[in-house]
Formats: sequence, structure tokens, C-alpha cells
Amino acid sequence: MIRLKSENDLKFLRISGKILSEILKKIEKEIKEGAKLSYLDKLARELSEKAGAKPAFSGYYPEGASKPYSAAICASINEVVVHGIPNNYVIQNGDLVKIDFGINYQGYFTDAAITVGAGDISKDAKRLINITKKSLKEAIKTCKPGKYLGDIGFAIENAVKKEKFHIIQSLTGHGVGFELHEDPTIYNYGKKGDGMELKPGLVLAIEPMVSIGSSQIVQRNDDSFMTADGSLSAHFEHTVAITDGGCEVLTKFS
Repeated sequence: MIRLKSENDLKFLRISGKILSEILKKIEKEIKEGAKLSYLDKLARELSEKAGAKPAFSGYYPEGASKPYSAAICASINEVVVHGIPNNYVIQNGDLVKIDFGINYQGYFTDAAITVGAGDISKDAKRLINITKKSLKEAIKTCKPGKYLGDIGFAIENAVKKEKFHIIQSLTGHGVGFELHEDPTIYNYGKKGDGMELKPGLVLAIEPMVSIGSSQIVQRNDDSFMTADGSLSAHFEHTVAITDGGCEVLTKFS
């Protein structure tokens, strides 16, 4: 069921999104060679508590998972696309680190993700980060009343295909706001004019996930997902609200 948000709801979602983006900016600064993923998770928990919010992922039961998620952030390295556990792994020079993070502020949920290269990364890795980030920007440009979910997917797919990279086919974006995951499902590929029409009050988590190699994934024993061929992957995400005037990015970094 699609649940539209009122202007009062958006007031709380803006606060939620601002808290999330401020925490992600602080985590981003700590992504460097020698840092432990567990430290980043601890930092996210501490900053959330200080802001009067709760990490939305902690205790959440992702679809297809064997158990509830145990951490505050998802920290996925290199070929791992999403749902990586922030354990005691020490970040290495050249790693691609994906941080996915959600906030629950007084019952209002926002969700965002970044990909950061640690130290010296390859030219292909830099291109992968840039095109994944660009595909999210192109998708956000299409988010306005009268457009369709298929327009979002088309914008992402078109941007990625131009660079000869690959959309991860079976991982998607989603509605968000009153819960961490709501309807509708947002595919990272599609046709213009297909699917549900975008209307004011929709709040969406748009999240392109892209690999250098395979578009397919395999699930690991810890419930994370990696590219089927072990190729590098990148992930960016913003929570956006469809408004009468177009689109508002609730998790904007500024």
C-alpha cells in the first residue's frame, strides 16, 4: 500500500534526513586505511543517540535474511554490494567502502548510502563511483509530479549503460518514511512512462547499485550480497520527497 506523507510528516522527515546526512558526513571523514569497520558502526550509534535518533537498521529483518540485522550501519567492501557487517575488518588502501545507513527520528525514517575510496583507488574504481553517483543525480532530476517510476529506472540504467557498467538487477530502492521499507519498489532499470505515476507526498529511497562486471549477485553466509563474478561495486542512495514543486532531497549533503 502506498502511504503519502503530509506537510507535517515532511517536517519530521526533514529533521530525520538532516540528522542522517550529518552523521554520514562524519563517518565519511573516518573512512581511511587502518580504520576498523566496527569503529564506524560505533560512531554511527553514538552520533545517533546524541542527536536523539535511533539507527533504523539495528534489529531489522531484511527480506531473504536468516536473522535480524545486528549493526547500525551496513559496511560493504569492494565486491560486496550491500548488507555487509561492520566487523573488525581493517580498511585497506584501495578499498571501495559502501556505507548504507538509516535513521528513525520519532517514528520517521530516512535512508541513504555513500561509496568512498580509501587511499589510492584504481581508475576503474573512480569511474565506477562517479557514474553511480551521476546515475542517482539523473534519477532525482526525473522525480516530479506527472513522471513515473519507470522514468527513474530508465534514467539510472541509461546513465550506467553509457559507461559500459552494469546495474545490479535484483536489488532495488523503495518507499520510506513511516517505516524503513514501504511500497513502492523502485527498480534501477525501466522504461519511460511505465509504472506508478509520481504524486506529491511520495517519499522514496532511490539507490542505484552498479558493478564493473556482473549484474547478478550471490548471497553470502552472513546475509550480505556480493557480485557473482567478484567485481567491484558501488552504491549511492538518497531519500527524496515528491512535492508540488518537484523533488526535495531530504538527505542532501550540504
